[in-house]
Amino acid sequence: MRLETEFIEKLAQIIADNGLSEISLEDGEQAITVRKDVMVASSPVVAPVALHSASAPAAAQASAAGEVDEKKGKPITSPMVGTFYKAPSPDADPFVSVGSVVKQGDVVCIVEAMKMMNEIEAEVAGKIVEICVEDGQPVEFGQVLMYVE
Repeated sequence: MRLETEFIEKLAQIIADNGLSEISLEDGEQAITVRKDVMVASSPVVAPVALHSASAPAAAQASAAGEVDEKKGKPITSPMVGTFYKAPSPDADPFVSVGSVVKQGDVVCIVEAMKMMNEIEAEVAGKIVEICVEDGQPVEFGQVLMYVE
């Protein structure tokens, strides 16, 4: 996806026309998020565009967190912007909890994005040592959801 100024301006217009505060797109190699900020005087402004490759968030996160994250285990990160859910429905048991043992491919949570429920699977086998987000909390692309040791 080659991003051009005209495309970014169209995204900003979609935000303005539909009363949105943010729009995110991802094509596997690149991701773009356009956000509208509100200034103190309540005049809307389109914030700078965040553009990064798919591998950049993981690399930035690893370098920013340093050795502390490595001691916690392998992170499971959100592949998209959305809402984190620990269970398939409000009255169901959570997929995992701290201490749960998972196999590679086991569903560990759901990230809802644009009314689509996306099952997030464990990339490695191990024990869940920390869950970093609360049920119903918004998550960002690349945000650590939990650690597997």
